[in-house]
Amino acid sequence: MAAAGGGEPGEASAGTAGDGPRTVYLYDRRGKESELGDRALQVAERAGLAGFRASVCQTLGISPEEKFVITTTNRKEITCDNFDETVKDGVTLYLLQSVNQLLLSATKERIDFLPHYDTLVKSGMYEYYASEGQNPLPFALAELIDNSLSATSRNVGIRRIQIKLLFDETQGKPAVAVMDNGRGMTSKQLNNWAVYRLSKFTRQGDFESDHSGYVRPVPVPRSLNSDISYFGVGGKQAVFFVGQSARMISKPADSQDVHELVLSKEDFEKKEKNKEAIYSGYIRNRKPCDSVHITNDDERFLHNLILEEKEKDSFTAVVITGVQPEHIQYLKNYFHLWTRQLAHIYHYYIHGPKGNEIHTSKEVEPFNNIDIEISMFEKGKAPKNVNLREIQDDMQTLYINTASDSFEFKAHVEGDGVVEGIIRYHPFLYDRETYPDDPCFPSRLKDDDDDDDCFILEKAARGKRPIFECFWNGRLIPYTSVEDFDWCTPPKKRGLAPIECYNRISGALFTNDKFQVSTNKLTFMDLELKLKDKNTLFTRILNGQVKTIKTLPLFYGSIVRFFLYGDHDGEVYATGGEVQIAMEPQALYDEIKTVPIAKLDRTVAEKTVKKYVEDEMARLPDRLSVTWPEGDELLPNEIRPAGTPIGALRIEILNKKGEAMQKLPGTSHGGSKKLLVELKVILHSSSGNKEIISHISQHGGKWPYWFKKMENIQKLGNYTLKLQVVLNESNADTYAGRPLPSKAIKFSVKEGKPEKFSFGLLDPPFRVGVPFNIPLEFQDEFGHTSQLATDIQPVLETSGLSLHYEEITKGPNCVIRGVTANGPVNSCQGKNFNLKVILPGLKEDSQILKIRLLPGPPRRLKVKPDSEILVIENGTAFPFQVEVLDESDNITAQPKLIVHCKFLGVPNLPVYVVDCSSSGTSILTGSAIQVQNIKKDQTLKARIEIPSCKDVSPVEKTIKLLPSSHVARLQIFSVEGQKAIQIKHQDEVNWIAGDVMHNLIFQMYDEGEREINITSTLAEKIKVNWTPEVNKEHLLQGLLPDVQVPTSVKDMRYCQVSFQDDHVSLESAFTVRPLPDEPKHLKCDLKGGKIVQMGQELQGEIVIIITDQYGNQVPAFSPSTLSALSIAGAGLDNSSVKTALQENSQSVSVRGIRFIPGPPGNKDLCFSWREFSDFIRVQLISGPPAKLLLIDWPELKEAIPVINGRELQSPLTVQLCDQWDNPAAVPHVKISLIKASNLKLTPSNQQHKTDEKGQANLGVFVVSAPRGEHTMQVKAVYNKSTVEGPVIKLMILPDPEKPIRLNVKYDKDASFLAGGIFTDFMVSVISEDDSIIKNINPARISMKMWKLSNNVNRPPANAETFSCNKIKDNDKEEGCFYFRDKIIPNKVGTYCIQFGFMMDKANILNSEQVIVDVLPNRPVKLVPEIQPATPAVSNVRSIASRTLVKDLRLNITDAYGNHTGIDLVGIVVATIKDFKEEDTDSPLFIGKVRTLEFPFVNGSAEITSLVLAENSPGKDSTEYLIIFEPRLPRLSETLEPYILPFMFYNDVKKQQQMAALTKEKDELSKSIIMYRSLFEASKQLLDEMKCQVEEAKLKEAQLRNELKIHNIDIPTTQQVEHIEALLKRKITEQEELRKKPRRSCTLPNYTKGGGDVLGKIAHLAQIEDDRAAMVISWHLASDMDCVVTMTTDAARRIYDETQGRQQVLPLDSIYKKTLPDWKRPLPHFRNGKLYFKPFGNPVFARDLLTFTDNIEHCETVFGMLLGDTIILDNLDAANHYRKEVVKITHCPTLLTRDGDRIRSNGKFGGLQNKAPPMDKLRGMVFGAPVPKQCLVLGEQIDLLQQYRAAVSKLGSVSKDLSGQLQYLHTPDMKKKKQELDEQEKSLKLIEQRLGMTPTRKCNDSLHHSAKVEMTECPVPPKRMRREATRQNRRPKGDLAN
Repeated sequence: MAAAGGGEPGEASAGTAGDGPRTVYLYDRRGKESELGDRALQVAERAGLAGFRASVCQTLGISPEEKFVITTTNRKEITCDNFDETVKDGVTLYLLQSVNQLLLSATKERIDFLPHYDTLVKSGMYEYYASEGQNPLPFALAELIDNSLSATSRNVGIRRIQIKLLFDETQGKPAVAVMDNGRGMTSKQLNNWAVYRLSKFTRQGDFESDHSGYVRPVPVPRSLNSDISYFGVGGKQAVFFVGQSARMISKPADSQDVHELVLSKEDFEKKEKNKEAIYSGYIRNRKPCDSVHITNDDERFLHNLILEEKEKDSFTAVVITGVQPEHIQYLKNYFHLWTRQLAHIYHYYIHGPKGNEIHTSKEVEPFNNIDIEISMFEKGKAPKNVNLREIQDDMQTLYINTASDSFEFKAHVEGDGVVEGIIRYHPFLYDRETYPDDPCFPSRLKDDDDDDDCFILEKAARGKRPIFECFWNGRLIPYTSVEDFDWCTPPKKRGLAPIECYNRISGALFTNDKFQVSTNKLTFMDLELKLKDKNTLFTRILNGQVKTIKTLPLFYGSIVRFFLYGDHDGEVYATGGEVQIAMEPQALYDEIKTVPIAKLDRTVAEKTVKKYVEDEMARLPDRLSVTWPEGDELLPNEIRPAGTPIGALRIEILNKKGEAMQKLPGTSHGGSKKLLVELKVILHSSSGNKEIISHISQHGGKWPYWFKKMENIQKLGNYTLKLQVVLNESNADTYAGRPLPSKAIKFSVKEGKPEKFSFGLLDPPFRVGVPFNIPLEFQDEFGHTSQLATDIQPVLETSGLSLHYEEITKGPNCVIRGVTANGPVNSCQGKNFNLKVILPGLKEDSQILKIRLLPGPPRRLKVKPDSEILVIENGTAFPFQVEVLDESDNITAQPKLIVHCKFLGVPNLPVYVVDCSSSGTSILTGSAIQVQNIKKDQTLKARIEIPSCKDVSPVEKTIKLLPSSHVARLQIFSVEGQKAIQIKHQDEVNWIAGDVMHNLIFQMYDEGEREINITSTLAEKIKVNWTPEVNKEHLLQGLLPDVQVPTSVKDMRYCQVSFQDDHVSLESAFTVRPLPDEPKHLKCDLKGGKIVQMGQELQGEIVIIITDQYGNQVPAFSPSTLSALSIAGAGLDNSSVKTALQENSQSVSVRGIRFIPGPPGNKDLCFSWREFSDFIRVQLISGPPAKLLLIDWPELKEAIPVINGRELQSPLTVQLCDQWDNPAAVPHVKISLIKASNLKLTPSNQQHKTDEKGQANLGVFVVSAPRGEHTMQVKAVYNKSTVEGPVIKLMILPDPEKPIRLNVKYDKDASFLAGGIFTDFMVSVISEDDSIIKNINPARISMKMWKLSNNVNRPPANAETFSCNKIKDNDKEEGCFYFRDKIIPNKVGTYCIQFGFMMDKANILNSEQVIVDVLPNRPVKLVPEIQPATPAVSNVRSIASRTLVKDLRLNITDAYGNHTGIDLVGIVVATIKDFKEEDTDSPLFIGKVRTLEFPFVNGSAEITSLVLAENSPGKDSTEYLIIFEPRLPRLSETLEPYILPFMFYNDVKKQQQMAALTKEKDELSKSIIMYRSLFEASKQLLDEMKCQVEEAKLKEAQLRNELKIHNIDIPTTQQVEHIEALLKRKITEQEELRKKPRRSCTLPNYTKGGGDVLGKIAHLAQIEDDRAAMVISWHLASDMDCVVTMTTDAARRIYDETQGRQQVLPLDSIYKKTLPDWKRPLPHFRNGKLYFKPFGNPVFARDLLTFTDNIEHCETVFGMLLGDTIILDNLDAANHYRKEVVKITHCPTLLTRDGDRIRSNGKFGGLQNKAPPMDKLRGMVFGAPVPKQCLVLGEQIDLLQQYRAAVSKLGSVSKDLSGQLQYLHTPDMKKKKQELDEQEKSLKLIEQRLGMTPTRKCNDSLHHSAKVEMTECPVPPKRMRREATRQNRRPKGDLAN
């Protein structure tokens, strides 16, 4: 992996981890000193975390041991596990000390987002167009509030949303900020927010996705779930509808960082203009409260907003700038109106599901924690603050609090769509209207012509407003309403309720999100369609029905209220009016009637009315009579067994009089209804009530109400038998609000007697002889659990077993207790048996129980063999066969069944153990029975038992033990002569080191102490450990192998003889200890380090000992023999040597070794004693540091010249030395550089430390300082003392190549007219010595222009940038750059121009700013300030109907729309003409005149009122033109007049109809113009793109041919990859060639100090041939240091600066006529012919020189210095050449490549004519030029780079062309073309209806004017096409604007 510089955001490829190399961007934020920018790192294809970390360390210069973490911008640490999924192409990463570290400075994160920027910038305009007569700005703000509600939905406390209108000019330009305390967004979520139409359901499934795994909220009342930030569209539409730029600032709760993203229209336009990636940008990640990046004064208010971040854990702020001026005025002027609208939109979020009920108490949770606060700040005014909760006059509050009653309902549509609804009733209270008026939808519009005395009683309260407002997820959808439903629409026939009542209801519908809304949430897509679908089900929430009954003309009732005409206070007598009556009896008639007051019967008696009411009430049903004709009566609260039948029922309905009745009593007001009786049997359970029987019986006249016998009630539980009287038609159980008679009988059903049984849960396992229980469960015949109540004797049967039990228990838990089974079961796994249980007396009396019977517990132990006495031999084991049996002699097993055998009679005998837990039987055995020292037979006892089973008796056996005849003892002997000495076990034997032990023998005995003869079998079982090979024949004789004694006394040999067979293992061992031999050597050992410092003693001591031949120390020293020891060595100082005898170790210690000062190195010391001697080598090193010396540095006597800002010639390297000048290799000594403060060194003066050699390389410094001499000194600190270094003198000279300013020349008296051409600007770059810098790439010079605003000095991001023009032939000034023919902006104003020189990638040198005022161009036309609508007038009396223009301002503009002509004075003449230029019957202005004049002053004319004359002539339904013609005497040319068409009618009604058509025509005309402009611009863009593709193809072909000339072929496929690989290889080759060491001149050069100093002669030329370079450099040795200047003045200045020490050569003092002709042939050519044939390759010396700069001046200098000097191969060739030349002409000086010189006078030889070797020239030698191959590679690299750019350009423009072609064929464009055709047809029809000429189309004038502008406007056509395309290539919605 390699590091590269930072790239552009668009350069990141779209690859993912693992697909190939990846580029990541890394910010180092570990400390304050870290660099601000990012580093781009290339991550290899299969790189892991370790490799990536190593690359980071290498790139940033970090030690691999340093601790740091690498995280994402969301602070997720990069680990091995997540490396591939996290480190993706283009990702931004942090380098931090810890994951939670604060960002010490801000970062930028590259992001990418979606489509053409107009979809963002103009989206608000499209989406909020056609706002139905309302200003859509509140709805745009609502989109931002939606996002905040969604963000705060998880808040536990207050959900605070603030809208701040920042209109205080002192704090910056106007802005709107929307802030919330929600959960905030991560940088990934902020990136997702920027992507247009990325809804919450399609967010990227990334590891940071904000809506990954979206879960729909649970249903809540009114769907108030805050789930209203939905489509990924609204927020972006809203911000670009409100303003031009949006700044998103957000911080998640768990993050340390604040994320900031800016989207702006200017930035998009700039990127498009510069061909940059539009949908890429940066997210700034910073710490909270950090506002250093806010430098624009227009955004000063942001400092205060950012400071507020300190108190917030999480938040999001949307700051909108560039607010549209009309929006600002609306927000200021209609503050109350639009805040009221917002309160209406979010009414139920603010006040809860019930709304703002002013007279009721508020709910505590969860809705009154939403605070939506709006604040407006203006200069010099107190802030306006309002909380939407405090607004009491929004429409929903008015609806709720003026309603007298309401009811709620629900509607369920297909799918999951649910609508909650409410209807409210607003009565007319006679003296006042309660139905609220909506200012946005007035219900009662008063006509000016209405008669005030006429009051229209039937005027509807609601007016034309629909009933229902519609809310989606609790939020108002303002442009959708539902008129009504079938059940609430006024009936066609007059019913009981007056029609007026239907116009007094209001309502609201609340939907969930299953209904589609538009992306801007202004309209529902399908709500009304779904609600009015036939499958939609409406239900009322409260139970209640409205019934109407017919009445006779005679009414009985109670008076509710009177309705009187006029206003009255208190009681009054009146016969006119109406009365409201509640019908009596109200139990029968729940009805209100309204009748005229005159119809009241004032004479009726109260008793009559009461009697009527009582009689009517007695006829109503009162009770039920129930009888049981067939028995089986059901008694109240009876408990019945399951299955008991309920008898047949006979029922009668009785009224209060006891009369049976079958239908409701008939009245004079309507017919009667039949009565039915409904029977229900209801089962009450824990899960709720369940109807199990439901029947309805009707009376047949001949038969009564009857229900049959019921026998199917079997379930247990509590029941209710309910009889209910219901109505025949509706099954209603109430009538007129009263319940109809009913009767309920409660009873219970219990279980029956036992009829069958089953087994309960048994408790296995079952074992022989072990009692167990059998639980029984009884059921009745229906399967209900029952109980055994009688005595019963169970019978148990099975085959092969004997069974018996103890007892059987009765009651709820019936169990057969103590069941025992005995019998054989065959194996430990048991056996299956069928156990039959019989219970006599039951209907089903037997059941089979399957059991598995296992063996019982252990009862007996059986041991084989059966014999009581057993005989065995000592040392052998005996096996027993054991079986564990139960009481039925079955082999049984159980856990922990361990059998033990203990042997008694002798201690320490083994115990046999075997585990029978699994099988119950096994072999019991163990280790051999071994009794020590047995000499005869012995008797033992064996006891076999089971310790865990005490009930099992043990078994005993008698054991007879016989002695063993096997080997029992082993002995070793050493034979010396005839004597054998026994070597006992573990004995130690002393022997001479290195000797051999011979004659070792052994013997073996059995248990009876008898010697055993050694057989071949026994011999094989004898082993020894000191040799692998043993002689078997020797073993048979009892002989052991010889033992070799170790040579070192420290090594002891352990010898072992072993015997092992199946019965015994024997061994006998001994140790051999070596003893030292005779003295043989002297040995010296150095204790401590072998390094001794000069002047110091050796640390440590030298120990001397005497050893034998094997190196074992021999005690030989004594005090008397110590004097024989001698020490010698070169340079040894014997005076300090001390020797001492160490008696405890028998050694000699030598101390005080020191050497006389001299050269360091290895020193040998010789130690001798008697005939023995030895050597020790020590290392003598230099002494402690005492001085500092410079390495490879020039002489310090004179100052070193260096150019200001340049590097020193060589690195500054110092060496520590001791006082004798020996290098002191002391590491880690601090080295510092002492200098004056005005002398600046780069890298900065920092402390260094010496390396292992005592050297410190301070590096190559870049020196910056004032001109003159400066000094610096190197110092070191060693052991707290200072070591002085030499003083270095520097002569600082100005840098002639360092740019310090830009010089700009232009015509300052020129004027700049809009759209014209700027005057020429000439720019030059000035260096430190005030000279013009030449040879600058013109691409580095640029010109920026921007419009000044608020005196902003810095160029904004959208400043327009120009490049300089090509140099013309007549441009004589070298080094100057020209900016010609630059277009002046189209709009007037003050502009700033600034030129810049890019010094490097990061630094730009700017010129002083040039302020220009752009003035309007020449006047062109007369235009209205605001385009008026097409008037439609008539000649009637009403002035309003005759008014053509009310208020029209006409201005004069130039071709670019700039207001001009301020100084012109004249008139504007208005004339009416018809379209056919016929003046007959044309309409006349008021006063019967054809023309009117209006004054024109200050550049405009005010047309205040333009009215037709009453009864003016004119053809009906005809189009006429008003021509406004300017007449300005001072203006020579004629201006284009303004023409306003209008329609003339004779009929007022027709005029009004046509006025609406005219308005529609105007809108269609505008739309058609926009459409045609779009298609024209698209066609122009397509043509331009095709041209670009052709140009790119031509350029690619040209470059491909040039590459072929250089033998470079590019394949047709995978071109870019091939080019990149080729470029990389060529650049690598070039770098390798450049890095190859080549000859260079090390002589310090002198500054060029200005254009008049060329430099030293040694630096002016280069020579390729080494031998020629050596001899020519030597030949010119005295001149190499000479400085060449252009003038004598410059030479004198240098002479003065160096106090005459520097030799100089001014060019203006050279007599050029005597200079040689560089084209002259060699002397051996005469008249173009060869005079003689030379050898030795003669050539003029000057022809071997190459010059890199100032070629003409260099030829002058070297022509003077070298003249005609010729160079040849050797001296012989030179002498021959001279000898022949002098025959015909003078011979110049000859030089040879071997280093000889023959002077022009013929002298040669001697030291003065022999060149020394190259290294003796001390660097004063001409350097070698760059290899020619390097230059060739440079040309190839340049061509490849051009070709790569051409291929990229071809691919880009081809892709653009393909995209444009696809775009033109998209359904959207086809739809637009279709819409254009339809609109043109519609326009034609409207024009025909208006009577206008159909041939006059709206685009004619547009095309005409466009042609004029294109011919007169200096804007280039390409620029016009781009601007037109940018304005017109946008979605359909904008076209209507």
